[in-house]
Parts: sequence; structure tokens; C-alpha cells
Amino acid sequence: MTGPIPLPVTTSSAPCGPTDLTLTPADDRPALRADAARNRTRLLEAALRLLTECGAANLTMEAVASAAGVGKGTVFRRFGDRTGLLIALLDHQEQQLQAAFLSGPPPLGPDAPALERLHAFGPALIRHERDHHGLILAARTDPVRNYAVPANRLRHTHVMLLLRQAGVRGDTDLLAHTLLAAADTALVHHLTGERGMPLDRVEAGWHDLVDRLAHTP
Repeated sequence: MTGPIPLPVTTSSAPCGPTDLTLTPADDRPALRADAARNRTRLLEAALRLLTECGAANLTMEAVASAAGVGKGTVFRRFGDRTGLLIALLDHQEQQLQAAFLSGPPPLGPDAPALERLHAFGPALIRHERDHHGLILAARTDPVRNYAVPANRLRHTHVMLLLRQAGVRGDTDLLAHTLLAAADTALVHHLTGERGMPLDRVEAGWHDLVDRLAHTP
């Protein structure tokens, strides 16, 4: 998934010496020609309208083709299959979140202390996962692969870096995974949708975890 990528960052706060925390590009898809990019955007906009109206379960390649006024083959050539379409839609939404925490205003963006950014990141991510849970779960065909997709690697690297900059001690690699698990799509949907838990309570759980980590001697 695409998004603005900062320059390589290294830190010497890790127990084993400097660690390369380069945020790598989300994918290696070649740049599209202007007309191809416009056509792709047109298809994605049609798919987003259908997604809002019908839900992810009813989103089909045929429906997208019809809504966009193109042949079904055009959609298949652009996205490969339904999973490819879902991933492209996720990429479209993920760009906005990435832009916010990589280059947006504080406290989520760079011009704020690491601990403040960490506190701001949780609610932003939780709300993103709640708002797009149907699309995310539909695209998550392989739960194990979820940890390897570029967007999630970027999130993990970002949280790990903020933990280190905030002076959190311990295994920041595993601690970053623990924090991100608290904002997992399925968990957020279960808590807010099935158990009726207020969103601010879920967000308070994130803040509590961050405070506990930050004040651990």
C-alpha cells in the first residue's frame, strides 16, 4: 500500500545496538500512465460506492464493471480478481491514514513528542479499523499473511520506533505487536459491534497500555 515514506531512520536505543528502521515502500507496482491511473481511480470510486451501498460481501467484479460503465474484462485486467480489488480498495483508504501519521499535523504527525504521537496513533488506527472492518476482513484471506503485508509492516515499524523514542524499555518489537493487537479489526468490531462497548472505552484501553509501558521502570 502506498503512502509517503520518510528517509531511513536508525536508533541506538535498542539493547543490541543500532537498528535499521527504514520504512520501505509499500509495494513495487510500476507507475501507471495518466489515462490508466484515471481509469483505475474511476473503477475504485465505483467500487467504493457499491461497498457503501451493498457491503463487502456483495461486492463483485461484475457489479463494479456495471457501475463504472466498462466491460468485466477491464476490471479483471486491472485488479486480477476480487481479492486484488479488495486490496486495492484497502490501499486507497490506507493512504489517508499513512499520510496522517507520517506527515500530518501533530499530535499524530511528526511535530510532536514520541509519547504524544503514540497516544494519538491508537485512536486513529482503532477508528480506521472500525470504519473499514467489512472491507478489511473480506480482504484478509490468509490471517498469517496479514503480518507481512506492507501496510502492517509500516504500522509495526512506526509503533516500534515511537516506543524506542519514548524511552520504553524491553523488547519493543514484541511490545509493538502487542499494542497493534489491541487495535485489530476483528477485535474492535467484536467489542464495539457485538458487545456494544463504547469506542472511547476501547481507545482508553490503548492509552492505558501506552501509559503502563511508558512508566515501567
